[in-house]
Amino acid sequence: MVPRTVLRGDPGEEKRYGRLHFSPLTPSLLLKVVLTPALIATATLVGRRWGETMSGWLVGLPLTSAPVVFFLALDQGTTFATTASLAVLLGTISQAAFAVAYARVAGRAGWFPAVAAGSITFALATVGFQQVRLSALPAYGAVVASLVIGLLFIRRRDSPAATGAVAPDWDLPVRIVLATGLVVVLTGIAPRIGAHLSGLLSPFPVYAGVLAIFAHRQGGGAAATKVLRGLLLGLFAFASFFLVLALGLDRFGIGASFALATLIALLVQASTLRVVRAPEG
Repeated sequence: MVPRTVLRGDPGEEKRYGRLHFSPLTPSLLLKVVLTPALIATATLVGRRWGETMSGWLVGLPLTSAPVVFFLALDQGTTFATTASLAVLLGTISQAAFAVAYARVAGRAGWFPAVAAGSITFALATVGFQQVRLSALPAYGAVVASLVIGLLFIRRRDSPAATGAVAPDWDLPVRIVLATGLVVVLTGIAPRIGAHLSGLLSPFPVYAGVLAIFAHRQGGGAAATKVLRGLLLGLFAFASFFLVLALGLDRFGIGASFALATLIALLVQASTLRVVRAPEG
């Protein structure tokens, strides 16, 4: 028997065959599954051209957290998104802690113990920050201090990482799926867990973690350390982005705040480029 699609307005046919229900994608969800993969794919392809440190620096841009907060602003309002932005600033400290813990373990162990150490450190920091509320400028100052300290702990390696490794075909799709999944899940559960915890969780370095793991597997702990050092340098722009959002969302609205935050983040990112491109060793 050939299945039939029943049109509305035909009660007899609906009763006989049952009514088919279609749930079209909402504009918000459609943007999530289109915009986030585009951002992640671009970052991956650009990062591959210039090496591990550059790729880590590039993903310091808020490629996952920015879409999360953007969709929270659309779905929950600017006040909710402002609270989330303040929490993202605190979460940036957790992200720096992840990078330091991973790099310290990577010098003497494989990628799995390193990523486990980083993830546990991030989780402990997140638990601690659940009870912390800071205004925008003090939070930003704490982030900058944590990044400087992190860079002191993650020093350049003298020995060069192995070169010539080629990423597998499934590398890019996995990164896209992970990052997009994080955006969809966090924006979906945000109304239940609240703006503060959503903001604390969104900086979890899914993308940078994937980059570090692949670099670790292909080039050893030194290659992973380069990714994470680049990440810390890129996080200055990340923190500046959310500082602008925290100060501006309620005052200037979504469009103007995100435009200004993007401009400031790109300017800060450009200012760290010289450090990233300095010779290794």
